Amino acid sequence: MGGGETGGDTGEAARRETGQDTGETTGGRTGGRRRPGAKTYGAAGIAVSFDPQVCQHAAECVRGLPSVFDTARRPWVTPDAAEPGVVAEVVRRCPTGALRYRLADGGTEAPERPTSVRRTPDGRLLLRGELRVTDSEGAVRETPRAMLCGCGRSAGQPYCDRSGACGAAEGGAAEGGAAEGGRPPVADR
Repeated sequence: MGGGETGGDTGEAARRETGQDTGETTGGRTGGRRRPGAKTYGAAGIAVSFDPQVCQHAAECVRGLPSVFDTARRPWVTPDAAEPGVVAEVVRRCPTGALRYRLADGGTEAPERPTSVRRTPDGRLLLRGELRVTDSEGAVRETPRAMLCGCGRSAGQPYCDRSGACGAAEGGAAEGGAAEGGRPPVADR
């Protein structure tokens, strides 16, 4: 299908539709500020955006759909490697909100209602809902998912960067691994 990192007709349309910049040279936008490295990957049926400034490597995407999310490959996101609905399902597993999607028909992730807040055993706060998160520099990010610091030691406040007591536990993804919450990996298709 010829998806991959934005640049072709599909990617250009996806950027216009999502209002996102590929970030290849200047970054994406949030609340009028530039974020270095935000990228959108387009394919027929879906565009997936990735914000490395928010990602904390929970690896829900890699475990859930390795044919689409493969950190050893460039581009590492190839949304045309699976059906759009399956890609969207796995994107929604990202606890930080670093991954987002927009379907070709304009559909996006509906925020969870009511908003939920869950504290992980190591202290991180996982939020899902209609969120407006303001960082320490005043930038506002609207997102359906966020992973916030529960110990106050993160350099990227209010987000958890796993540098303090919350997030220091080894071996667990932000959601506690693929088995927690009964969400098995989606089989590659």
